[in-house]
This record gives sequence, structure tokens and C-alpha cells, in this order.
Amino acid sequence: MDTYSETAELDPRKVEQFAGKIMQDIGGSMALLLSYMGDQTGVYRALRDTGRCDAGTLAEAAGVDRRYLAEWLGAQAAAGYVCHHEEDETFSMTPEQAIVLAQEGHPACLQGFVQMIVAQYATYEKAVEVFRSGAGRAWGDHHACCFCGTDRFFRPGYMVNLVDSWLPALDGAVAKLEKGAKVADIGCGLGSSTLLMAKAFPNSVFHGMDFHAASIEGARREAEETGLTANTRFTAVTAKGYDETGFDLACVFDALHDMGDPVGAARHIRESLKPDGTLMLVEPIAGDRLADNLNLIGQIFYSASTLVCTPASRAQEVGLALGAQAGEKRLAEVLRQAGFTRVRRAAETATNMVLEARP
Repeated sequence: MDTYSETAELDPRKVEQFAGKIMQDIGGSMALLLSYMGDQTGVYRALRDTGRCDAGTLAEAAGVDRRYLAEWLGAQAAAGYVCHHEEDETFSMTPEQAIVLAQEGHPACLQGFVQMIVAQYATYEKAVEVFRSGAGRAWGDHHACCFCGTDRFFRPGYMVNLVDSWLPALDGAVAKLEKGAKVADIGCGLGSSTLLMAKAFPNSVFHGMDFHAASIEGARREAEETGLTANTRFTAVTAKGYDETGFDLACVFDALHDMGDPVGAARHIRESLKPDGTLMLVEPIAGDRLADNLNLIGQIFYSASTLVCTPASRAQEVGLALGAQAGEKRLAEVLRQAGFTRVRRAAETATNMVLEARP
């Protein structure tokens, strides 16, 4: 076991500063777990809807234990997640807090990401085992909260950008979709991206595909509930395993870097497109060098890549392990190796880049 060396030259001030940073991170990790509890029990929504109130009133409105809630409120107020009013010992949420913590479907709501993180803590022993051994970890081996949280986090961004910004940024794509196109959504997960496009372009047919059968079942249920079964087809199949061809447009949303053989998958996608077809590849925003990504967004995506993305790739054939911060240059190399001759960045947001690839 390593032991502290008394001879090490240390700056006490820097030690204190760094320890303070770790303490902040510890506080944040606890705040996220409690935030998940507040989301799942409806406490945030109850506080938002009830307005400023005391712990007893909120406990009754949310249907939770008053004593535990009092401790929870203390922790959340200390973290800045809710507001405490000392003069009458009541609590409230600002409009901004309510949007981020309780407004389902809003692009700024982060509860989906919180759910994803909690899922990783719930299976930490497996994460440690995989990290130590270098083995893969299949997407289906994660806690169910990982699937729901991932969809819940990405869906609002797709709602804001996909139809209004990303598709119009592709050369001629919207005109084809309005007339009636055949579209593949590969790695569609629970189908949010597929269904958004299907609703916006009723003349087109959308084929959602994912190798995770449980997610495909969920996508089918959502299609039925939203009345979008007429122009959607959902199939449990790998990115290299589907037989359909003649696609005008293929889409891969935040999934190519998770694949074991992204070159082979991209090649299969190219071969399934019409000669004038297009691949829209949406990937996490990243620079081409590690130094470009040493920021908060990079930290988050590298962390997710350590726990989910890279192990998922290693669990599949080839196991290229692109990672969630591959960068545009590396992604373009993958697409060109797959036979695409024209690759350009068509659009971007604070968290995603959109690449257009043509045969």
C-alpha cells in the first residue's frame, strides 16, 4: 500500500485548494443522488406547483415522509437546488430551478443525465471490474435507468434541433422528406429521434433499428401511444445486420462511437443508401486533441465514455473503441474508410456536432 512521504515537498495552500475542490465534487455527487430522489418521488414538481411552503405542507403535497423531507430540504437548500426562507422556515424554487429540475421535456432539464449517473453508481462493482480487466460491457448489461436516462436526456435536444436545424442543414434532405423518403435511424434506442422525424414528415417512412431488443420494444410502444405506427418500423438488429436498402437518408444519433466496428457499420450504411443518399451523423462535440477537450463538457463526455461508451464498443466485434470524444477529424477518417467521399460539418450545438456524409 502506498504511504504518504513526509519528505514530499508540498504547498499547504495548494493542498487545501485541491481538497476543497474534491469536497465540492463530493457535495455535488450527494446533491445529484438526492435530486434523483426528488425527481422520482415528485417533490420538485410538488414544490413547483404548490409554491412557497413549509416542509409539512410539501410532504403532504408530495406524499413523502415529513422528517426525511426536512433533511432533504436542508441538503438541497445548502446545495442551491431550492431556496430557504429563514424568516418563516419555508422553501421555494426559482423559475430557473424549476426548469432545470422539474420541467420534463425542456432542453435545460437535466434529470435524464442525473438518472444516467445514478445508474452507474448502482452498478459500480461491475464498472470497477471492467475498468481493471479491460473487458467489454454490453449496453444491455447496464442498469435500466441508463437506458431511460439516456433517452430522457437526449430527447429534448433532438426536439429543439433535429427538425428545425439539423435536417435543414443537409443538402436537399428536407425536400426529399416532404415528398416522401425512406429513412434509416440506426442505433435509435427508445425511438425518440425516429418518432420526431415521423411526426414531422408523414409522407416518409422511418425504419428505427437498434441491437437492444428491450429498447426496440419500448419504441414500438411509444409509436402506438403517439399514433405513429403508419410510417414507422422498428427492428431489433445490429448496425451491420439489417437487409433493407434504398434509403434516401440514414441517421446515427450519438451511437457510432459506441459500436464495435464503426467502419464496418458505416460501410454497411453507405451500401444501403441510394446513390444520392445521405448519412447524417450526430456525435458529441469534441476537438481533435485531448488538450482541446479539457473543459467541463469534455470531462462529462470522457467520464461517460469510460463507463459506458468504450466498454460497449469493446463488448462487440472489432472493439475499435472510438470513445465519446473522438473529434471531427477521427470521425471523418472512419467515414472515408467506409467509402464516403464527401464529409462536412453541417451544424453544431454546445454538445453535439452534425456531420453530413455522401457516397
